[in-house]
Amino acid sequence: MPWNRRHLIAIEELSRAEIGQIHATAAAFKKILQRSMKKVPALRGKTIVNLFFEPSTRTRIAFEMAAKRLSADVISFDAAASSTTKGETLRDTAQNIQALNADLIVLRHSAAGSPLYLSRLLDIPVISAGDGAHEHPTQALLDTFTMQEHLGALKGRKVVILGDVLFSRVARSNIWALTKLEADVTLVGPSTLVPHWFTGLGVKVSHDLKSALADAEVVMLLRIQHERQASSHFPSLGEYTSMFGLNKTRASWLNPKAIIMHPGPINRGVEIDSDLADSARSVILEQVHNGIAVRMAALYLCSGGQPEAVAATA
Repeated sequence: MPWNRRHLIAIEELSRAEIGQIHATAAAFKKILQRSMKKVPALRGKTIVNLFFEPSTRTRIAFEMAAKRLSADVISFDAAASSTTKGETLRDTAQNIQALNADLIVLRHSAAGSPLYLSRLLDIPVISAGDGAHEHPTQALLDTFTMQEHLGALKGRKVVILGDVLFSRVARSNIWALTKLEADVTLVGPSTLVPHWFTGLGVKVSHDLKSALADAEVVMLLRIQHERQASSHFPSLGEYTSMFGLNKTRASWLNPKAIIMHPGPINRGVEIDSDLADSARSVILEQVHNGIAVRMAALYLCSGGQPEAVAATA
């Protein structure tokens, strides 16, 4: 079926078929990225603006590289050096960028709902690069893409998301993506960070790490989102690590072929030991690598491209 969306705001609104379209397009782009000539002219003449109001390394650079691989011109917005420091609103900033003939905006913002807000104001596509504690759609798309490369179809596969789920936009997007792909998802962590009401999203909630990890095929670690917490939700980092940090002993509870994931940035020695983060079971750097192809797919499709056109050239 054709791709009909102009914006990529949240995984919640995507169908399983649309997730499959993005994955298929990303797979085609990944083959292109393995060539000696990695650029394609798909977005030649287009200008993409990365509008980031929060710090970012992987996501911002991956979107920049994705746009350049598609031959687009890329402008990365520096909030600290912009008129927002003088009181300019998000609306005025975005409308000025559109007036300067930008063709697409990639937005990261601390306010949940900000990409949806801009998508209703502007006449150009908007892609969310994360909005508050709401969603981070391209992260979930690259995470599930990476899982499928290792496990195949995710139906019935046991996936554990461990850590600060309450304040994590990555967790929310992954919950939506994984449940649409019919994975068996369990959320684990202290009750203050993994409240029982998450079961209403079609997942299991556990506060018993050993039973939750038993036979898990994927474990995704999440860092503690200190910047979004108004108060502490556990006594100390040391106590969190002693109860829920993934170390060698706890990793032995996993399925022997299980993969370890993390959206980054990693807090080594807190949610995961360094030896596990760097082990053969870890696919953390694969996630980063796959982020380029997935974001190429998002930029291409939201700019009016169609999946079959890429597949024909890969």
